[in-house]
Amino acid sequence: MKQNKPLFITLALLLLLAGAYIAFPSKPLLAPELSYKTITNKTIQSKDLLGKVVLITFWASNCSSCIKEIPHFKSLYQDYHQQGLEIIAIAMYYDRPNYVVDARKIYNIPYDIVLDLDMSLAKAFGDISLTPTTLLLNIKGEIIYQTIGLFDLSNMQKRIEEQF
Repeated sequence: MKQNKPLFITLALLLLLAGAYIAFPSKPLLAPELSYKTITNKTIQSKDLLGKVVLITFWASNCSSCIKEIPHFKSLYQDYHQQGLEIIAIAMYYDRPNYVVDARKIYNIPYDIVLDLDMSLAKAFGDISLTPTTLLLNIKGEIIYQTIGLFDLSNMQKRIEEQF
């Protein structure tokens, strides 16, 4: 019995923690209050996004995975924008502004694009450094989902639809 005592204590603690997590789930993080200046000179305030579902993607015009995601974002924008979905693509600090503008034209991107020239937006969202990084915000401005790399379109559609 003495040999099993540490195992028993460990299991009891794990069960206690699991029960606490179920009873008191962690709250989603609130997105930072920011002001976004788009490449079309439009200003978006975080407070203006409350009441809308928001997809934010950190990307770069030279990131092949980011480019592969553009059709998915365009599809989501077309399908859900009228219901209140906003998409903001934040170009990483190292992305040349003229490349970002060219990408918008080449891929006919309908959603807002922002340049993060000083890394302030990436830092505000938790020092994002990998592309693509996609965040989904609910109508309260809470980050309810975050993924790095290509996202699954059907999974994202389901997550968005749950917010309406």
